[in-house]
Amino acid sequence: MNQLTGLIAAPFTPLRADGSLHLQQIAVLVEHLVARQVKGVFIGGSNGEGPSLTLEERMQVAEAFVDAADKRLFTFVHVGHNSLSEARKLSAHARQIGADAISATMPTYFKINTLEALIQSLAQIAEGAPDLPLYYYNIPALTGVSLDMVAFLEQAQTRLPTLAGIKYTAPFLYEYQACLQQDRYDILYGSDEMMLSALAVGAKGFIGSTYNFMPSLYHQLMAAFEQGDLTGAQRCQALSVAIVRAFVKYPPLAAQKAIMQMIGLDCGTVRLPLLELTNAQKSTLQKELQTIGFFEMIQQGK
Repeated sequence: MNQLTGLIAAPFTPLRADGSLHLQQIAVLVEHLVARQVKGVFIGGSNGEGPSLTLEERMQVAEAFVDAADKRLFTFVHVGHNSLSEARKLSAHARQIGADAISATMPTYFKINTLEALIQSLAQIAEGAPDLPLYYYNIPALTGVSLDMVAFLEQAQTRLPTLAGIKYTAPFLYEYQACLQQDRYDILYGSDEMMLSALAVGAKGFIGSTYNFMPSLYHQLMAAFEQGDLTGAQRCQALSVAIVRAFVKYPPLAAQKAIMQMIGLDCGTVRLPLLELTNAQKSTLQKELQTIGFFEMIQQGK
């Protein structure tokens, strides 16, 4: 498994006003990402509202993204589920439709609390796609599961042959840096607002939500860092942080879908138990983004 580099977007699942899938919009999103030099998509994760979709809906969404990408993007399918048996079914489906890799969170109702449970659970999930790279999706803030990822990689070497790496969505850069020392694994960083810090400790590949609507900013950030322009990289990251701080005042997923609508890429509503932003909230958010310079930056990045 080669190390992935660049930006991998975690795309939104387009929904109609009644909450049903709007599959036709997926091709539009894919073309948008391809045109902006995004390298891949992470389908059906937190950003894609995977946990709120039925098994059949998750399969439909995954197939639509993989078909639209047509190998122009590296395709991850998130297969995590509270039922490991269902997760294994999603893995088998991802393999069947030609996805490039699978990734999984652990069950969040009956939470795991040991590395042994993590390894056994991932092994069961991997049985559905024994020849696809598997990435553990480490996102403690949402799953409530926080284990030693360095120890996990060490123990997994002889027990999880298809483990390719980790989607590491946590702020613990000291642990992330230690994971990077395990050369055989691909450790992708998942906190957009901390990209510069991750670059400083050796990150090469990134999976995130804001790459859907402002990838050009992060391309500039990475280019500045590569060229040794730390001030320029800091300036890009500061703008990223300001934009993130603007939308996390609201339910973040609903706010980001509102932002997509503002830039002409309508992904529709969110599904309960999430709530859509009110019109007043959308208006206030749009004004704040205007003040920050978000829309000017988007226009320049086209």
